[in-house]
Amino acid sequence: MLDTDEHAAMVETAQRYAREKLAPHYMAREKIGKIDRALIREMGDLGLIGVDLPEAFGGYGQSSLLAGRIIEAIAHGDFNVSYVQLLGSLQGTILAHHAAPELAKMWISRIVAGDAVVAVALTEPRGGSDAGNLMLSAKRIGDRYVLNGEKSSISMADQADATIVFARTGKPEDGAKGVSAFLVPMDTKGVTTTRFNDLGSKAIGRGSIFFDGAEIPVANRLADEGKGFAQVMQGFDYSRALIGLQCAGAAQASLDETWRYICERKAFDTPLAQFQGVTFPLAEAETMIAALRQLANHTLRLKDAGTPHTSEAAMCKWLGPKTAVDVTHQCLLTHGHYGWSMDLPHQQRMRDVMGLEIGDGTAQIMKLVIAREKVGRMALQYQKQ
Repeated sequence: MLDTDEHAAMVETAQRYAREKLAPHYMAREKIGKIDRALIREMGDLGLIGVDLPEAFGGYGQSSLLAGRIIEAIAHGDFNVSYVQLLGSLQGTILAHHAAPELAKMWISRIVAGDAVVAVALTEPRGGSDAGNLMLSAKRIGDRYVLNGEKSSISMADQADATIVFARTGKPEDGAKGVSAFLVPMDTKGVTTTRFNDLGSKAIGRGSIFFDGAEIPVANRLADEGKGFAQVMQGFDYSRALIGLQCAGAAQASLDETWRYICERKAFDTPLAQFQGVTFPLAEAETMIAALRQLANHTLRLKDAGTPHTSEAAMCKWLGPKTAVDVTHQCLLTHGHYGWSMDLPHQQRMRDVMGLEIGDGTAQIMKLVIAREKVGRMALQYQKQ
């Protein structure tokens, strides 16, 4: 439950905006291939971005749980647009915790207003899951860092105003301990981008970012030098919980449409809703979405309470995309030959959410995180005995 009537009103605003403004043009945005900036500013004006960010930096100072509820509502209307909320909460939280106060206030206020989008650049061509094995270099020269190298598979690479970049400031043999994080404005000289031709999430877009002698001030470094990976990456526990709700919103949209369809569609002079073979898979889907939603909300409550939630966040990131893919696939099949058409949104939702089975941590990595957390806790218990 939300804490106040004001919170409930904010969620209702997000739901109405998603229903009236986002959902009717969800499929059209795929053809356009971008998220309109006027739309992002409009969401900022409505207070739908960065509600969880500190008031001192221009945010609203609300709970992570409220931010999650808003993301789920927006994703119900347009899965891709909800990425704006996800980036706002993730990047804003990182900036609030690790950037110099002046830098944090400048960018967070712009994020909340819908005037800026800040992406994250971690993955490189040589590998994704081995996230600490980076080659992009950041060499300090006086009061500046010079960046050289490539980031790959970066969401919104060609739409973002700035990017949080992870780069190597130490020696290659230092591994993750030699990685630092920086805020790099995308209009910095020496920064260029490309875009990939992806299966889904075309409105978000994904591509490479090239850094060719790009210079940024030392003041743009986040956290301590050489500790960016260990300190900044902790924020991704938050985004993994939000991804769970993002996926729940998209899956629920297809499921809601399918319940309506089977009540209207007839076979053998009987509504499809009268056939258990049709309704039982949808009942299972409702159950899985409810379970996912409860898990994600529980994880956000742990975060708001300042309680460790790494394992729960990994569960959200694994279960969310899997559930959404399975549910939207079932909805597509339930629509029969209509579902196989590109005219209905189920195929696009399935393609869009499928990308998160890879991006932001694969299912295998999430299960590894869960296992390590469990084994680590058990080892501590044995040590105390």
